[in-house]
Amino acid sequence: MKSKKNKKPFHPRNKHQGNYDFDALKKALPEFSQFVFTNQYGNETIDFSDNQSVKALNKALLKLYYKVDFWDIPPGYLSPPIPGRVDYVHAVADLLAESNEGIVPTGNTIRCLDIGVGANCIYPILGSTEYGWSFVGSDIDPVSVKSAKAIASFNTGLKNKIDIRHQADSSRFFEGIILPDEYFHATFCNPPFYGSVEEAVGNNLKKLRNLKAGNLKSPSRNFGGKDNELWYDGGETSFILGMIRESQKFSENCKWFTSLVSKKENLERIFREFEKLKIAVTKTIEMSQGQKNSRLVAWSFVS
Repeated sequence: MKSKKNKKPFHPRNKHQGNYDFDALKKALPEFSQFVFTNQYGNETIDFSDNQSVKALNKALLKLYYKVDFWDIPPGYLSPPIPGRVDYVHAVADLLAESNEGIVPTGNTIRCLDIGVGANCIYPILGSTEYGWSFVGSDIDPVSVKSAKAIASFNTGLKNKIDIRHQADSSRFFEGIILPDEYFHATFCNPPFYGSVEEAVGNNLKKLRNLKAGNLKSPSRNFGGKDNELWYDGGETSFILGMIRESQKFSENCKWFTSLVSKKENLERIFREFEKLKIAVTKTIEMSQGQKNSRLVAWSFVS
């Protein structure tokens, strides 16, 4: 039986249109069955306010649709919503197609960089399995680096496609990661959304209440997430502005720099920075990620 899921359509190439097929997911990953129940409307579902249920759903999705046999993250780390994440990958694929006669480029000669790869390694997984791209993923957290390396090495289909690097300087984005003669076709980034740990906790409590998780008084992140994954001094705007400024030094090392932007009102400040730095080639790509709208911003120093 299928369960209600997304109200808004994903990218046309997204495999997660419509409803979750719980029968297929349980068949792909039998251990997922323990998290599935029938709700009051007679539909199979899971408790989306429970991080273990969300993690098990992700494992099942990755196994069923992307042939990823091993995927695990340490307790407390971010377990991302896969349907929304793969929409970002497809949007970047369309961006690369614009300079390739409208054809999405595939294969491991297409190299991408994921800033803040996280313990989940999700963008390299999706980009590699959907399009055969090769990835470098960077992170400031040694635990995330170790976890992402394990995912990349324990899956046959990902071997030799993903290189995970530790960013030793938390104030840098590309320095210390991009080698002098290295070239990338695109960068990815899912920046920390919040400006403080208090904001992150408050927003998560509100989200969980909206999921009908009861009268919650303490944080219990359904999606998980360590502090460096969730908040940054100044929030996502400050994070993205830092990337834009530093990207100038690597203008010849990358075709497209991109980042998710969760709040539409942050775009004005970002585009003011583009104008200030005289970055002429910029784009905003709107996306519908499940029950919310999102967008990515892209910039390039190559016409």
